Amino acid sequence: MVTTKIKLIGRISKGSRMDQVYLPKNRLGLAVGEYVTVQPLEKEPQKKSQTKKYFYGINYLELVKLEIAEKVFSWLENRIGRYENILITGSFLERGFSFNDLDVVLISEEKINLLQLRGGLEKLSGIKTHLIHLSHADLTRGLARDPLYQLMLGRCLARKRMVYKINSNINYKLLDLQLLQSKLLPENFDLLNGKEKYYLTRNLAAIRAYLSGGRVRIEEVEKLIKKQFLLSDISLIKENRISKKGFLAGYKKLYDQTFKLILGGIKNAAE
Repeated sequence: MVTTKIKLIGRISKGSRMDQVYLPKNRLGLAVGEYVTVQPLEKEPQKKSQTKKYFYGINYLELVKLEIAEKVFSWLENRIGRYENILITGSFLERGFSFNDLDVVLISEEKINLLQLRGGLEKLSGIKTHLIHLSHADLTRGLARDPLYQLMLGRCLARKRMVYKINSNINYKLLDLQLLQSKLLPENFDLLNGKEKYYLTRNLAAIRAYLSGGRVRIEEVEKLIKKQFLLSDISLIKENRISKKGFLAGYKKLYDQTFKLILGGIKNAAE
């Protein structure tokens, strides 16, 4: 004898004396008088909604980039212990798909295997990845004395909300070392592509803005660049559509001003 399991789905209705479940008259099995088990219907598990992401200095980000970012965040969360935040920064956040790499900053007190995680992220995303590990102390110290740290947090995609108080502590010798990097542009103008020129120019302008006010935001830095070089749009540098003579004249002027301020700061600190 073969017993066939019958399963019908009904809804509990309110009755005058007892609540009841109505079943269709035309059914196979479950005859009147039989005993049955009534149990709650197991609902299909709902898909977990994606954890929030926080946008800083980003007006627009393509859907495919958002999907990549979510994969990066989730993958790291499943492989590290406690963490303060995970940030995605750099050219990946700029409009379009001309980025060459993915810059990820992991803020955590835990010991991690950077090489292993970097390899995993590259395999996951298919994009060359730069992974930086910072402790909370490293980050707050960098924000206080390094304009490039402030630029990094000024435009980033964060897994968690960021609240950092910046108490500027200008280190003129550190700025002098950073300025050396931007000195390469005039000597290598013809060899550099537009993105490289933009990066070195942004580095110089960030230092100059930092010396003026102690706080650096990407909008202010790019505004300074446009004003200094009389540009209608910052993309002219990135696309290498600038006049060499005019650009280098403006660059030298900005560099000399910045260098003079740094030397003055070093001299005053020594007295």
